[in-house]
Amino acid sequence: MAGVSTQQIRNYVDAGILPPAARTPAGYRRFEDRHRRALVTYRALLPGYGAETARAVMRAVHAEDIALALTLVNAGHAALHDQRLSLQAAGEALETVAGQTPDTSAPARSGPLRIGEVAARIGVRTSALRVWESAGLLRPRRDRGTGYRVYGPSDVRDARMIDLLRQVRYPLPQIWPVIDGLRRTGGSDALRSVIARRQEGLAQRAAAMLEGSCRLHHYLTENRSAEDR
Repeated sequence: MAGVSTQQIRNYVDAGILPPAARTPAGYRRFEDRHRRALVTYRALLPGYGAETARAVMRAVHAEDIALALTLVNAGHAALHDQRLSLQAAGEALETVAGQTPDTSAPARSGPLRIGEVAARIGVRTSALRVWESAGLLRPRRDRGTGYRVYGPSDVRDARMIDLLRQVRYPLPQIWPVIDGLRRTGGSDALRSVIARRQEGLAQRAAAMLEGSCRLHHYLTENRSAEDR
């Protein structure tokens, strides 16, 4: 019914995702309608809440700790709301950074910055700047005399942009079009596209959470009805 192996069903029972299964005199597990409903509920929770939370919710339900199960569901919704607020704030900040010219985003003192100074200004580790450089997102020049990396105003602006996108969990390969477009045109079309895709993803996850929590509600009420009979 679920398109998984019989061993996977055994694993679900052992993990508490499905309720305990009684055994026949011959030792075979006997599954009932409640197991089917538990499996449907678990699979409905997965898209919105993820495997870890979905497992924890089902374990709590089958341990008869409904308060914990609902707390986990609430925490998932709260985390999604925080991500939405973070995305909104990051989008506003990114628009501000994208609208800056290299001169307005430059450090107060004259001259280029070393890697440690840029890291301190943005609030990241120097290792992060090196990773971004390895990914082709930053292109600091090298001082001819010392060989040290030196960052100009546009490099600092790009680093700020990368840091903000990383804060909203964008992978490095997807950041490249934003940085490239900013360098070539000075515009923020790619930035807006990134934010819009992320917003769409959060909306889809919210809908999946709604579907999963609805299925969980049905599972809980059906179980109570069965116990009352």
